Amino acid sequence: MKKWKLPAVALVGVASLTLGGCAGGSDGVSDDTFNVYVAAAVSGPDQLAKNAKTSVLAVQASAQIVNEKDGGIDGRQVRVTVLDDGGDPTIAVSKLWEIAAGKSHPDLYINTGASTIAAATVPILTRNKILSFSMSPTDNGSNPESAPYNFDISPSAATYAAGIAEYVAGEGLQDVGVIHGSSSYGELFGAEMVSALEAVKVKVAQSQEYDTAALDMTAQLQSLKNSGAKALIVDAYGAPLGYLLKSLERLGWEVPLIGNNSIAGTSSIATPAPAGFLGVKEAENVIMQVFQSTSFDADNVLVNNAVATMADLGKIESTLIVAQSFDAIPMVAAAAAKAGNTNLEELVEAIEDPQVQESAETAMVPVPNYSATDHSSSPDSATFTYISPSLLLNGQFGNPAAGGA
Repeated sequence: MKKWKLPAVALVGVASLTLGGCAGGSDGVSDDTFNVYVAAAVSGPDQLAKNAKTSVLAVQASAQIVNEKDGGIDGRQVRVTVLDDGGDPTIAVSKLWEIAAGKSHPDLYINTGASTIAAATVPILTRNKILSFSMSPTDNGSNPESAPYNFDISPSAATYAAGIAEYVAGEGLQDVGVIHGSSSYGELFGAEMVSALEAVKVKVAQSQEYDTAALDMTAQLQSLKNSGAKALIVDAYGAPLGYLLKSLERLGWEVPLIGNNSIAGTSSIATPAPAGFLGVKEAENVIMQVFQSTSFDADNVLVNNAVATMADLGKIESTLIVAQSFDAIPMVAAAAAKAGNTNLEELVEAIEDPQVQESAETAMVPVPNYSATDHSSSPDSATFTYISPSLLLNGQFGNPAAGGA
């Protein structure tokens, strides 16, 4: 496991960051620049925009750190350009084609949006031989045979589920219910969660799916209660979390809730009542799965340097769960150091090297365990921790400086 406590890096002014448009012959880019393009829904609605801005801030912070500490990637200063796709795959594809056809060939493309963006852009990135990292796994995006130049930053649903199952087994829980949304990810997580629980000999009381557009989940929760469930594993991002908690209140059912990262990624869980659910009786039973980096640790120098750099650049509006994009640039920097150049094929081979992954100063998910046969992120269970909701400070839960609920 990577050592988390590393020497501090210098935090100085932003180096070569630009927002907006596509590259072109007059944009000042040269061979001395390592061009990073970030697809993000910064003009999207509410929570989506907040998450996108936090993801962009993370990339900008990692670029600054690598530029100041290492002189860039293979001696080339990292330049970040943001492509605002509004969360629309059509816009994302259009902007990608523009930069792919431009005079400045992208050195790295980072997708911070939904799996629909990844599914639409990865084939184009592959065809144009562009190195890419995506925060939203897709069916084939991590398969080197079909997408040789793409790596998933966010762990797979199976990895998240295995971590929760290990936690549940460690707590001695049995007769566990699962409730998940009808989204493609929710359905996948639900299936993986059942399998993971069975693998660690935890009895599954029942699994229930709710319509993500529904305003009431009482029927599903009543069924889970009738099945004898003594704890619930919950997948609910955004508004569905509120409807689920209100449905529990209507039932008068007090039951432990173990939430996946969708819970921690919903801002209302960290917002005091009445505007949010922090301090609400039903939410008092919630335990959330988060990355170690999302839970404040005063001794974690690597993460704290990343957070401080992000905060210097702008307001961190969401949890660090959506800051995994930070890790792409230091991973590529470590790969370039190993390869001795930025040749695409050699970078990919180096990223697949376990020693490179161990040495990379990735802060959010320390070691993704990529391989030559699998580009999905499969970090060890120690990457996760399980915490109660609290106020956020700079994207992290549990910072005493944030005060009480």
